[in-house]
Amino acid sequence: QVHLVESGGGLVQPGGSLRLSCVAPRLIFSTYIQYSMAWYRQAPGNEREMVATITNSGSTNYADFVKGRFTISRNNSRKTVYLQMNGLKPEDTAVYYCSAVHSASGSATWGQGTQVTVSS
Repeated sequence: QVHLVESGGGLVQPGGSLRLSCVAPRLIFSTYIQYSMAWYRQAPGNEREMVATITNSGSTNYADFVKGRFTISRNNSRKTVYLQMNGLKPEDTAVYYCSAVHSASGSATWGQGTQVTVSS
């Protein structure tokens, strides 16, 4: 069972930056690299939406609304995926979730989420 732990959320002013982290502490390295990782977000009253994804080979994909502002990366030796968020806007306010998808089975696991609030 994959266990994901997110951190790094908080309150930031518009234009500010945050870096989210998501670690899979119970996975060994050889298993972790079989997973594609992603960040999603869900604002109150909205459906959960994809923010960014990164495959086990490092290929990335971004939602249009974050392109040029957010960067997803992973450190496989630390079993951690990051989301660097710059130029934050009030509409980026949401709970951000980390997701791990196994490259062969397609099974997905979610973290508990971390709150990001962008407000002056």
